[in-house]
Amino acid sequence: MTVMTTNGVIDAQDADARDAERDALPEPRTDEVRRVNNDPRQKQGKQNQQPRRDKRDVHGWVVLDKPIGMTSTHAVAVLKRLFQAKRAGHAGTLDPLASGGLPIALGEATKTVPFVMDGRKRYRFTVCWGEERDTDDTEGRPVRTSESRPSADAIRELLPRFTGLIEQVPPQYSAIKVQGERAYDLARDGETVELQPRPVEIHELTLVEHGDNGQSVFEAECGKGTYVRALARDMGRILGCFGHICALRRTIVGPFTEADMIPLEQLEALCNRAASGEGSLADALLPVETALDDIPALAVTRADAARLHRGQAVLLRGRDAPNSSGTVYVTVAGRLLALAEIGNGELIPKRVFNLSGLTASPARNHESN
Repeated sequence: MTVMTTNGVIDAQDADARDAERDALPEPRTDEVRRVNNDPRQKQGKQNQQPRRDKRDVHGWVVLDKPIGMTSTHAVAVLKRLFQAKRAGHAGTLDPLASGGLPIALGEATKTVPFVMDGRKRYRFTVCWGEERDTDDTEGRPVRTSESRPSADAIRELLPRFTGLIEQVPPQYSAIKVQGERAYDLARDGETVELQPRPVEIHELTLVEHGDNGQSVFEAECGKGTYVRALARDMGRILGCFGHICALRRTIVGPFTEADMIPLEQLEALCNRAASGEGSLADALLPVETALDDIPALAVTRADAARLHRGQAVLLRGRDAPNSSGTVYVTVAGRLLALAEIGNGELIPKRVFNLSGLTASPARNHESN
């Protein structure tokens, strides 16, 4: 990969991986030990206490191959515990029914989450015809049924109506907020919520398989805010046979593909090996800048890097100064420094990164370039 620089064009260098910090529990003072030993209640409390693991700085992305049945929030909590990370968050909710790519940002990678959420997503999903459910998937109760089943030709003829920029009504059981309440909470309380249609973009929708078992397999590539469950619901209504999602897998999220995914069992095994000194958790991390794949990179000198790190703008001078404008990610000596805006001949820092702690191994950095 090549990057822009205020002094020309240079080859990007890989960021160095940091060693994981060792956990250490502070030793109690002698007088504290004496008081604990002389108080039976404190003795009992001490026996019930579990050793507290210190949190540490971990920076990077883990693309979990989320198993069916796990919520996205639970997945984040599990990874945060495995890495003992101080901060974590995910880039786009994946329903418990669904499997596949759930990008989880650790540490400074959380600053790049919006860039992943704004990216395209690709799904492979199965629709069961003949029944519409209140959740638009198998977890709900039937609300409409039909004995008719669509033909493959009828489905293919319909697909162009669901391709491009379309209006879509979110499912009743969705995270959309209605007067401060989540729609799924209101639906569980028995309330019927009138959700307004929203514009979403479907870049591609194809019929992959159509069998005699009343099911059809599709692949869809769509933009932010699209509900695949709503696609199944709306197609079923137009076809007159009704339908709901009975299988769903996310295969692409922004720059992350199935090749980047790691199953939870494999991740837990890696963590166990790392704890015994036979491996490193850095091998499971992708670099923070992986999320910035579609953003130009700009290399600066160490002197300019120092100014940017202090939150100060840098003047872009000389014939080799970039003449573009907009968002760039800034590097110094091949290491991610900041997200910045170019405008009026200046480089203005917006988000500065502090990557001290555990980061992706050099091998993962090579993979991302």
